[in-house]
Amino acid sequence: MRITSERLRADARGNRDQILNAALDAFRDHGTDVPMKNIADRAGVGVGTLYRRFPDRDALIVGVSHAHLTRLAEMAAAARDEEPTAWAGLTRFLAECLELRLGALASAIEPTLHRAIKAHAALFEVRDRISEYVDEMITQARADGDLRADIAADDVKLLMTLQVHSGPGDPDPEAAARVLRIVLDGLRPQPNSAV
Repeated sequence: MRITSERLRADARGNRDQILNAALDAFRDHGTDVPMKNIADRAGVGVGTLYRRFPDRDALIVGVSHAHLTRLAEMAAAARDEEPTAWAGLTRFLAECLELRLGALASAIEPTLHRAIKAHAALFEVRDRISEYVDEMITQARADGDLRADIAADDVKLLMTLQVHSGPGDPDPEAAARVLRIVLDGLRPQPNSAV
């Protein structure tokens, strides 16, 4: 009986993760008004399963937001802890944010997320953790002389949602990486500069 209940819990967690991942992709691609049936179809589950896990759209948005923010916090902590310098950690984290198309997701979720934060302490806590990790990297990169002194934490946090649009058939698939390099160059102290 124990094996069966553990298996059911694992299946339920798997369904929940599938739903959250599908919703994250759907929200990023189509906004938060995407039909719930489309999300269930993407997740490979029935609509009833989706509604058992998330009774309404707001619950799903909060669930997606928490999972997404938790992933960002883990990415920021890993970049901070694994890279040899704060600058390397910061640039890795910003590159990962761009790769995740964080800007597109933020455009879809942010208005709802701000309302949700007021009602859900778990979202507030995880956002604080992201801010703490990014602030630590910024402070250390400044102290190391790798980041301009006039760059504020809010400036870097805005760059987390950098979007680079390249249309279908774009001859330069490296456009996003090139734009990120240009942005990062702008964050570096200039030689013979008072800043």
